[in-house]
Amino acid sequence: MSISRPRMLAHALTFSLLLLIPFCANASLLSPELEDKAAGFIAWFVLIAIPPCVIALFWLVHILPEKVAHKKHHPQTEAITTLCLLSLFFGGLLWPLAWLWAYTKPIGYKMAYGTDKHDDYYLEHGQKVAEAADDEAVRRDIVHLKEELDQMARVRKLSPELEAIRTQLSARRDGGAA
Repeated sequence: MSISRPRMLAHALTFSLLLLIPFCANASLLSPELEDKAAGFIAWFVLIAIPPCVIALFWLVHILPEKVAHKKHHPQTEAITTLCLLSLFFGGLLWPLAWLWAYTKPIGYKMAYGTDKHDDYYLEHGQKVAEAADDEAVRRDIVHLKEELDQMARVRKLSPELEAIRTQLSARRDGGAA
């Protein structure tokens, strides 16, 4: 049995390639000195950059109930803001309470003050409606806002700004009806 010449060359080439493989194996492509430098850089990055990022993320999560309350025109937004601030100092223990409070409908507040919205809602919405073009949807908004402000006036004294919006809406409604 003789081995053919091309097969013998293939075996010789394979054997010579095996001789070129180093006998020591490294777990990394980098040299040990370069690995030490990279590890030092990563350690300093983790020590310097990560804590401020974690603190900022913690703060951003803790102001979410405040943002929700402001967006929903919750009448107790200032109290929710205070609870969020206290939650920052107590390590987040009060945060679930602030979150629930921001999403609750203030029924007791409505019974006491005649509304379940913050006064800013009526100021913003009243100005928009008072300045809007005259059509059926605007008339309905005027009537609705006027009714809500009248109900609030029966329960409590309105601020001068809300009273001005109320009279402006009354004039607009009366002028539009004439």
